[in-house]
Amino acid sequence: MNDEDAHNSTSGPGNLFLRETMNECITRAFAFGMVAAFSTRAPGKAGDNEDAAAMIDVNEHTGVLALADGVGGHAGGAMASSLAVQAVHDAVSAAGDHPTGLRDAIMTGYEIANRAVTDIGVGAATTLSVVELHREGVRTYHVGDSPILLVSQRGNVRMQIITHSPVGYAVESGLLPEKEAMHHADRHVVSNLVGDDDMRIEISSRITMQKRDTLLLASDGLFDNLHTREIIQIIRKGPIQRAGHGLVQLAMERMSHAREGMPSKPDDLTFLLFRRST
Repeated sequence: MNDEDAHNSTSGPGNLFLRETMNECITRAFAFGMVAAFSTRAPGKAGDNEDAAAMIDVNEHTGVLALADGVGGHAGGAMASSLAVQAVHDAVSAAGDHPTGLRDAIMTGYEIANRAVTDIGVGAATTLSVVELHREGVRTYHVGDSPILLVSQRGNVRMQIITHSPVGYAVESGLLPEKEAMHHADRHVVSNLVGDDDMRIEISSRITMQKRDTLLLASDGLFDNLHTREIIQIIRKGPIQRAGHGLVQLAMERMSHAREGMPSKPDDLTFLLFRRST
């Protein structure tokens, strides 16, 4: 760990970020690399931050990252995201130091989360994106449209999930350019959510993660205010603390000061950024 990554670091098992209002990123050693985390409510927002996230330690070679974005306009969004992340955290923690059982633990977490959010009873819902990290590779799980992105040090996209939304499917099929998608009227129509009786969990195959690759989980507050190519340029290399700070600085600037030709949509901002170091 270099001096910059050590700044503002935290330690200890199972970091949870629920309804946070953070001023800057925190960083720490996690699994076989370093993680930077940030979560805060939208600029000028009076209510709760409706995002939630968790860094869940399994052992020195294995960890789980989870992020949820309570659906805006739905009652209980902050409660829904908190319950979802807490459910995954508790299920993985209960599984103990048995990486081969992580898939079952994560799936159990999703099922518990769906019941808990449904039981709120006020139409609450949330996205939920999860990644299990092993030296041998990473596996993604997601419900909704909170992006997961894996890039190389050179900036090549090694993996990007297809978000569960009509606009996400249109971008993936080539029918809609990403630049137009950012301003599409239906961008935030989500077709699959935790809190829905028909929730569907999409699971990837195991993806190899090379040394110096960078993984990102984020809420809408990041991808609504920065183009994907901008995000990649910020996160692909350099100390992870600096990368996290760069994401926060540019996203908050865009939210607070709209400029012609640039995306600007105030929203809660949360991300988890993981860099493989060994």
